[in-house]
Amino acid sequence: MNPANTVFDVKRLIGRRYDDPTVKKDIESWPFKVVDEGSNPKVQVEYLGETKTFSPQEISAMVLGKVGGIMKEVAEVKLGKKVEKAVITVPAYFNDNQRQATKDAGAISGLNVLRIINEPTAAAIAYGLGAGKSDKERNVLIYDLGGGTFDVSLLHIQGGVFTVKATAGDTHLGGQDFDTNLLEHFKKEFQKKTKKDITGDARALRRLRTACERAKRTLSNGTQTTIEIDSLFDGEDFNANITRARFEEINSKAFQGTIQPVEQVLKDSQIEKAKVDDIVLVGGSTRIPRIQKLLSDFFNGKKLEKSINPDEAVAYGAAVQAGILSGKATSAETADMLLLDVVPLSLGVAMEGNIFA
Repeated sequence: MNPANTVFDVKRLIGRRYDDPTVKKDIESWPFKVVDEGSNPKVQVEYLGETKTFSPQEISAMVLGKVGGIMKEVAEVKLGKKVEKAVITVPAYFNDNQRQATKDAGAISGLNVLRIINEPTAAAIAYGLGAGKSDKERNVLIYDLGGGTFDVSLLHIQGGVFTVKATAGDTHLGGQDFDTNLLEHFKKEFQKKTKKDITGDARALRRLRTACERAKRTLSNGTQTTIEIDSLFDGEDFNANITRARFEEINSKAFQGTIQPVEQVLKDSQIEKAKVDDIVLVGGSTRIPRIQKLLSDFFNGKKLEKSINPDEAVAYGAAVQAGILSGKATSAETADMLLLDVVPLSLGVAMEGNIFA
């Protein structure tokens, strides 16, 4: 294990400035080094005895090249022809800098990016097609809680027309935050037991974070679990129990924070919650039982829609959109599909004195 060279969470760096308060806060919890180059954050690693720096776009390009390469091969085998174009999804609340940086990452990886589309919108396409084409009007709320970002979109779907009425979210809320909260809890517990602080040990923190993520996943199905790490720090073993109730208590503020964007989209769309027909769960973090209960309770006990795979829905919708844009989607379901999205953040012009108006 080499925590200083294990880079993750790059989605939280892309398109941001080094002096961004959220970047500063994240740097404190990451085992890898982030440096300032011209006010832009860059990841610094040691490779074959040399110090190298990579921009978030370059790191993303590596991921796209690896994962996209596998998907590209699968698509080429299925279609029997070369695939060079792609549709890339981003969190709905990404700003223009973050979107452009993501597009740049796609270009660096060798992809011809046809379009950048919002993740919840892509998921809505997947759900809309999966539910079957219908002329019946439906108001569909997409609740997309992933590893690092959170989006909510409310769409009006009728026939093949998907109209996004409103979107809200938080580009800095997701499963990683739940892991971090659990990590902080166990750091204190380890210090209480051993009188030793692991804050400055990147390897110990990486091992504990991995154990926290595993515990979080286990608690989505079970009511309690145990963390066991041999020689976590300075020869000290660490064993601790955690119940689902305690995990929910540790993350109660973060969980509750996902409801505000839901309220916001209802307000912005001027649609009452009683008139929301379907609530669709997207993203791995929606498997957390407490998240599901909070959302269902907010909608007065309404049953949540779990018919689509929360891990695959966004990719499925993006693939459909790619087929339409390239003129290759010729099925009856996509023949007259129309996607009408919204600009999630305010538009303005720069006035004298660097004032946004």
